[in-house]
Amino acid sequence: MSGSNFGDWFGTGSGQTGQGRPGGGLWDAMDQLRGMFEQKVGSTRMGRGDVRAAVLALLAEKPMHGYQIIQEIDERSGGSWKPSPGSVYPTLQLLTDEGLITAQESNGRKTYALTEEGRQEAQASDRSAPWETSGSKESSRSALPKAGVDLAQAVAQVGRSGTSDQVKQAVEVLDEARRKLYSILAQD
Repeated sequence: MSGSNFGDWFGTGSGQTGQGRPGGGLWDAMDQLRGMFEQKVGSTRMGRGDVRAAVLALLAEKPMHGYQIIQEIDERSGGSWKPSPGSVYPTLQLLTDEGLITAQESNGRKTYALTEEGRQEAQASDRSAPWETSGSKESSRSALPKAGVDLAQAVAQVGRSGTSDQVKQAVEVLDEARRKLYSILAQD
């Protein structure tokens, strides 16, 4: 292992797996964990019609442009749902075609607002906004992957720039965290 540094342990060097490096299995597991969580963060898929309901709910509050709508949904869902422009903009066009919203262009941006018919549609909808219907259980589940990504990033940082003693301390903290997580599952 001569000439190796902690950065090599995290795949920034030779690209090898954890074999032959101190604690390599742990680092491979952290890389795998980080990859799993990164795939899950922001990947919540909402049901059909949820983009429509969200757009109507937001425009009932005030006129907005498409990017504002995307950002507002992301913020209100606590980061668990960020619809793509490929789902929001066609929905805006459909709502315009249906006469439920209007679009006014200013400085190269279209700002969308509800028509009177759109306002009636938004009020008549028996559905609450999609970010309100994802209950606390879903919210807590979406927080877990983010916490996992944050943890994996911290572990990677310790591995890249920590001393041998700091790495040992990090391993102890992670071992304790693992035991505590399993104890949570063991509770009734």
